[in-house]
Amino acid sequence: MRFLKHVLAALSISLMAAASAQAAPDNPQNGVDYRTLDKAQQTDSGKKVEVTEFFWYSCPHCHALENDLVAWVKKQGDNISFKRVPVAFRDSMVPQQKLYYTLEAMGKLEELHPKVFNTIHVQKKRTDTDAEITDFAVKNGLDKAKFLEVYNSFGIQSKVKRAAQLAQAYQIDGVPLLAIDGRYLTSPSIVAASIGNKPEPVLHAATMQVADWLVNKSKQGK
Repeated sequence: MRFLKHVLAALSISLMAAASAQAAPDNPQNGVDYRTLDKAQQTDSGKKVEVTEFFWYSCPHCHALENDLVAWVKKQGDNISFKRVPVAFRDSMVPQQKLYYTLEAMGKLEELHPKVFNTIHVQKKRTDTDAEITDFAVKNGLDKAKFLEVYNSFGIQSKVKRAAQLAQAYQIDGVPLLAIDGRYLTSPSIVAASIGNKPEPVLHAATMQVADWLVNKSKQGK
């Protein structure tokens, strides 16, 4: 029985890999596997290709993509300059934007960014309001007074406004979404419209393949 389970597990992995390979677009098409902005946005990444993830902490699809995205960014290395922009489609999402930029300003983003996702999607704890977010910060070792000072600062408010401007400029209508070189957009949902409603690991693999292709395309144009 144990041997049979191992065989079935191996078969399942093989089938998933095969499905991923078949579904991944080898020659991505504009308007199908990715979109091109009518007006390219200015980037400041020099010879590197700028890649920006637009995301929302409470988005389950953003959480699902996180590990694959982090691995892809690591693989790209010096080819890209990677950034994130938290979005707010409504006012109730602004506190999580402020959380992201506060962690960044306090030098705690690398440590606590994955913990925000874990708290919301694994531990199933609400982290939406100012009070809930402050509670998260304190439980994760941040000084309450210092956190609130940064969280409510003019600098963080300015970054939130800038995030709104970027979301509008990039025509963000859903997350997660990757913007590449200030002009190309791709995401699991865009790729799904091309290859069909596949399991998330397949969509992630296809998205990363499209992103690879767009990074290479952008490098050639620099």
